[in-house]
Amino acid sequence: MPKSKLRKKVAEARAHNQEVVVETPHGPLESPKWLAPTMVAAFLIGLFWIVIFYVTQTQYPIPGIGAWNMIVGFSFIGVGFSLATRWR
Repeated sequence: MPKSKLRKKVAEARAHNQEVVVETPHGPLESPKWLAPTMVAAFLIGLFWIVIFYVTQTQYPIPGIGAWNMIVGFSFIGVGFSLATRWR
């Protein structure tokens, strides 16, 4: 199996007694402070939206849109899941 370029460079540098500097990608090591509370809030708002829709026999939270209230509730939950993928 062929060796990677990085391993070849390290081996060559060690053979010539050179110092090896390996660069690592710099990225965010922690998630932003607002991410976790916003994620949990989106989950809870979506959950309460759907629960209120069922408890009030499909009359509330927004009376005029009927079953679209389910879509609104699941949209909040979807936003929560999308934020959960960015959490570290």
